[in-house]
Amino acid sequence: MLLVHFTWARSAEPPVVQPLPRTRTEVDAVLKLAALPPANPRALRILLVAGPKDHGKGEHDYPAWQQAWAPLIAKSPAVSIDTAFPFPTAEQLAAADLAVFYLRGKWDAVQLDALEKFQNRGGGVVTIHWAIGVTGPPLKFAERVGLAYPAAKYRHGIVDLKLATDHPITRGFPANVRFTDEPYWPFVGDTARVRVLGTSDEKAGSGDAILPIPVLWTHEPAGGGRAFVCIFGHYSWTFDDPLFRLLLLRGMAWATREPVTRFDALATDGVKFAEP
Repeated sequence: MLLVHFTWARSAEPPVVQPLPRTRTEVDAVLKLAALPPANPRALRILLVAGPKDHGKGEHDYPAWQQAWAPLIAKSPAVSIDTAFPFPTAEQLAAADLAVFYLRGKWDAVQLDALEKFQNRGGGVVTIHWAIGVTGPPLKFAERVGLAYPAAKYRHGIVDLKLATDHPITRGFPANVRFTDEPYWPFVGDTARVRVLGTSDEKAGSGDAILPIPVLWTHEPAGGGRAFVCIFGHYSWTFDDPLFRLLLLRGMAWATREPVTRFDALATDGVKFAEP
């Protein structure tokens, strides 16, 4: 199925309220069903890529994410961290096993060529939120990560994320998890070439018909490598949600062909839980 690009549209939205913390019981129910992480993990070189902040307080704070997540990921055994701002050099990509992008997407011909070379040698790619946005050729970018977003419609607020729980990334999760963030749509690309792991029901069809919109997916480009895409990440508070962290961390491990639970312990590191 080929998704097409519509004109940017913004509708009136009610105020968005920060969600309450998760309970430890809710998170432990997911973690206890996971396989044990590898005892002797292989060495991984992870590159965290951020760009200039482009929204208000607590939104799209790419630099703050990079500053917080570099030391967080570094706590995992056998991991070395590098950072890039606003785009990695050829040398940085050549040295990395995984590149995680959280920035406003550009993806012009030069960046797409660098990404393709990185993936063709087996590099893993993760994009968070607007990193899936594109001002360059959308179909070329879609070849790299499955689907591209040329900026059209979106919604901020409570989202009931529907998960396909038969994938290693989502295993142990309930079929529905509530978040407060931002889904958007439509995408350019062929949905038959991606594995959609999470959707949000949105007024995205003709006459505001409700359609399931992809929020999480995986993609394996023909030339090599893997990509995990996460649309959530608009608000800084989302990165402190242990269930969001768990999905993102597992997507990172999957993209490097590691056991998906390799980084599970970081999901609750420093997290504030609801009072019992």
